[in-house]
Amino acid sequence: MLGSALSAAILARLSRLLATPTSPGVTLWVDGQPAGFVVVPRVARLAAFSATFDVRANGIHFAPALTSVEARTAAMAEVTAALAAEGALSAWRDERYAVRPTFTAAPWFLLERAAARYFGIHTYAAHINGLSRDRDIPCMWLARRSPGKAIDPGLLDNLVGGGIRAGASVASTVIAEAWEEAGITAELAATARQVGTLVIRRDQPDGLQSETIFVHDLDLAPAFVPANQDGEVTAHRRVEIAEAARLIAIEAGPDVVTADASLVVVDYLLRQRAFADDDPPLPALRALRGTAAPTPSPSPSPSPSPSPRV
Repeated sequence: MLGSALSAAILARLSRLLATPTSPGVTLWVDGQPAGFVVVPRVARLAAFSATFDVRANGIHFAPALTSVEARTAAMAEVTAALAAEGALSAWRDERYAVRPTFTAAPWFLLERAAARYFGIHTYAAHINGLSRDRDIPCMWLARRSPGKAIDPGLLDNLVGGGIRAGASVASTVIAEAWEEAGITAELAATARQVGTLVIRRDQPDGLQSETIFVHDLDLAPAFVPANQDGEVTAHRRVEIAEAARLIAIEAGPDVVTADASLVVVDYLLRQRAFADDDPPLPALRALRGTAAPTPSPSPSPSPSPSPRV
């Protein structure tokens, strides 16, 4: 069992990193439903794109002429290109996310990935716990992100993790990312077990991160060694489960683990009952896995003030 001092340290760090958003802003509405959340300093800039947006007291709406997926996508492509030219977005990925009310719903529009947090849209990702054994001791593989990554450069991460782009499924993302990030074949990646979902919703320097992570466990042979294929990972490390727990409590230094990956590891530890049942931080650790999920209202508020949050 892991000690309560370690679980308390993990809780302290993740409670801070995954804190409920507090930045004031306004809702981006599509067809009477909340599609995103834009922090206040950016609203005036978006109002200048009058052919695309209609900024009202209760939030940001698309211009009346933009009623189709294609029209909204084209308009947003022009907006995001302009914002990128101004340096307002993170590194351009040339990859689009589908913006939609639920993961299985038809999209309202497609949006360049670099602009996801700027507009506070809800995104989806797939992560894999790469599980192995060393001399019969349970272990987990971690990856070190490239220093050139737009988000969390150089930090430790889950063995595999990636956003689900428009047109992709959870399964296809798992297979593609497993090969690109760790050299895992499609046949082996297909054996990954989807074990649940986690929701992250937090303020970030580039906007609001609102994301659902589809979590997977993948059993790997003791002799398996990951091999990155796309240059986005610089190294891999196999650690014992207790060491993985220690790493996600680290606040600073070369071995900091991303907030997303730390939450995925916590979820694994909880599912494996790595903490004592009477460990005081346990209820709060469990709550981290889902309390951030919002329950959006079905229609715009009639209030004349900006909508507080989707």
